Amino acid sequence: METRSTTRHPLAGPAALAVALLTLSACSAATTDSAAGSGQSAAGPTIRIGVGIDASYAPFFLADAEGLWAKHGVNVELVQFGQGSEGVNNLVAGQVQMSGNSDSTTISMLPQDPDLRSLMVYEQSGKYLKVVLGPKVASPAKIRKMAVAPGLSELAATRFLESKGIDPKSVEFVTADPPEIPALMKKGDVDAYVLWEPWPTKGVAQGGRILENTGAYGVTYSQWLLTSAAWLKANSDTATKVAQALEEASRLTETDPEAAAQATEKAVKVPAAQTLTAIKEIDFGARDFTAADLKGYADTAKFFVDTGKVKAQPDVSAAVQRGWFTQHLKGTS
Repeated sequence: METRSTTRHPLAGPAALAVALLTLSACSAATTDSAAGSGQSAAGPTIRIGVGIDASYAPFFLADAEGLWAKHGVNVELVQFGQGSEGVNNLVAGQVQMSGNSDSTTISMLPQDPDLRSLMVYEQSGKYLKVVLGPKVASPAKIRKMAVAPGLSELAATRFLESKGIDPKSVEFVTADPPEIPALMKKGDVDAYVLWEPWPTKGVAQGGRILENTGAYGVTYSQWLLTSAAWLKANSDTATKVAQALEEASRLTETDPEAAAQATEKAVKVPAAQTLTAIKEIDFGARDFTAADLKGYADTAKFFVDTGKVKAQPDVSAAVQRGWFTQHLKGTS
């Protein structure tokens, strides 16, 4: 199938440089100490978990604040990255032992490291990602350039154009890092984008407007708890303890959104009101994978092959550990 060209905006650092800086970013990224909020600690080595800096990672920050890692017998250090995919890159590089990331973005990265393993889903949503049009873009038909971040954002942007009867090949995709994208729209360098919060809200502040969420055209995402096959084999009990804490934190995020919002604001400076809105848009809750999930993941893998983003079909069935959550967390609370 014919592939679309994708332009990398000058503001976004070259991929080669990003790879070269992986180790540095893992060591210098802001971190939070899991014992800081509770004064509790657990025996054993520290497990470094890569997280993003938006409200979708609220369960991790709440687990920190409430001492849930120690409650379940594990020491955790959260390592913050500008976007979740950087956490996965550092997981591949061995700088963190676990990470949270979206299904679509992880699937796009599987050909680089088929050793990635997904243990469970801890949230899903069709409302958290939104389509933003620039101030001078009257309708989707006027879109000529669209900013995307690799993975989920690009998939959602492509499906959006298709839903409006627009051939994605007629639109130039400009790859950039999420924090840069609202400014690119304001400058007129791009006409639209599809991203998760807070970037749609920041786009509105720059004069853009939110057209709709991705669920309006049938696109949803889920967030996975990730590790590597080698680490999982050697640390199954520790992985289970992390999953137990994250499962509890995901439930608490739904039942006590105020606490989750305060924990997120303290950890990554996202305003509490913004996290409260996000919690209404996201279904937090840990679960196992379903047959419907696997079908959707296969479609996502096909998308990345068909668009030329990956050369070989990602082996999603090997990465997704269906049944792991049920087997290891059965009977836990």
